[in-house]
Amino acid sequence: MNLPNTLTLIRIALIPVFIVFLLNDRSYVAAVVFIVAALTDALDGYLARKMDLITNFGKLMDPLADKLLVVSALVCLTELGEIAGWMVIVILAREFMITGLRSVAAGEGVIIAAGMAGKLKTVSQMAAIVLILLRNWPFVYVGFPFDRVMLWIAVALTVYSGVEYMIKNRSVFKA
Repeated sequence: MNLPNTLTLIRIALIPVFIVFLLNDRSYVAAVVFIVAALTDALDGYLARKMDLITNFGKLMDPLADKLLVVSALVCLTELGEIAGWMVIVILAREFMITGLRSVAAGEGVIIAAGMAGKLKTVSQMAAIVLILLRNWPFVYVGFPFDRVMLWIAVALTVYSGVEYMIKNRSVFKA
């Protein structure tokens, strides 16, 4: 097991730790765990490319770990009344659609790599989650709801990137 793949597994292992802290009213500790997990995402991708350690395991598990982390946070935050359920449904619908698209493409031997919009979507979702976990700190002191603005940006980028993936890869459905 190489270092990038180990970091991916660490990210997955941190998810239940994050959930326990979040659901036990320890949102600041949960935020730290979430940030550490999110940073492993950036680090494992960087190391895999830099050290030429890209593996089939990593291609499968890295995006899955991201989705598990983000979806776990969104579902828990919805349960806690921090996020509207419809926003989570939009995000989940996009993830299911793109996962389905990738599965169909893989069946045809086509790999659909993450595009820039998809990467921005993930970063914006993670940023929104962190801001919500930190109760909009430090923006709370200036009265600007940056956590909510970031959440709307994340939803918009989620929809945009989903549409972009479907349009760019529509040939997969013609086969």
